[in-house]
Amino acid sequence: MLADPAIAFLLRSDEPAIRRATLVELLETRLGDAAVRETSRNLLAGPLVAGLLAGMHPDASFGVHPYAKWSGAHWRLVSLADLGVTTADDPRLGRAFESVLRWLGPAHREGVPVIDGLARRCGSQEGNALIVGVHLGLARDERVAALASSLVRWQWPDGGWNCDKRPGARHSSFNETWHASIGLARFAAAAGDGDARDAAQRGAEFVLRHRVLLSERTGLLVHPSMAKLHHPPYWHYDLLAGLRVLAATGRLGDSRASGALDRLVAARRPDGTWQPGGRWWRRPGSHGTNVEVVDWGSGPSAPLTLSVLRVLRAAGRWTASGGFRG
Repeated sequence: MLADPAIAFLLRSDEPAIRRATLVELLETRLGDAAVRETSRNLLAGPLVAGLLAGMHPDASFGVHPYAKWSGAHWRLVSLADLGVTTADDPRLGRAFESVLRWLGPAHREGVPVIDGLARRCGSQEGNALIVGVHLGLARDERVAALASSLVRWQWPDGGWNCDKRPGARHSSFNETWHASIGLARFAAAAGDGDARDAAQRGAEFVLRHRVLLSERTGLLVHPSMAKLHHPPYWHYDLLAGLRVLAATGRLGDSRASGALDRLVAARRPDGTWQPGGRWWRRPGSHGTNVEVVDWGSGPSAPLTLSVLRVLRAAGRWTASGGFRG
């Protein structure tokens, strides 16, 4: 009998990608296991995966700019990577990523302004693209490596990134820092790049100096939304985003992360799951901006619960055999 009800919840998901990630990442089930093979066979039929791939043109584009919120290839690929979908599952992902690489190519980099010695760049864009590129096995691609080297070059002295063009802006943005730090950490692990590793560690130190979500000056929450969980987070920073940085960089054991981990644990519902406290998207068919191509649902969230358990497992706060540890 499973020790943690969250696992049973995840294995009941109608999304094969969620079930596969649970089996492989949380339960350490062998890839050759029948249950894992079954989820892989049916992966593309899952409502989220199928919806994220829907509308793909013959050239693997989606008919909109890659950064169009949230229908562009950039955002779709971030969500697909988070669900664990690879080019082995659908080779078109690699071709879809080509449009992202073209968008973030040399011309884009050349247009980054430097004001008072600081590159004013939205690190979340290259960071998210770097995460996807590494996930798709392209860490050795020179265009992916260029994303990493650019982020290293644009990093601010306090360890983060910011696109604020006001000359007086000297403090990095949480929103622009977390994806860049994760992307660099994963790139460093895949490509053995020391500069990327060091930059990722500086990003992690920026998160830790703030105890993940507290002002260095006042000790209070930087913003109320940071204490709430969201899925998908897109470029927005919150409690879980900061802890994901620390998981990627191996810094969850730092004592400065303990309060944030306690908050994450406290957000667990009585049934063992986690539920978003807010969202940055609107349902498909809605009017206005930020309309999604899939409905991520309301109430207890399987993708969010999976993401939380990944972090708690890395922190030693949860195990498949022992379940939840206070």
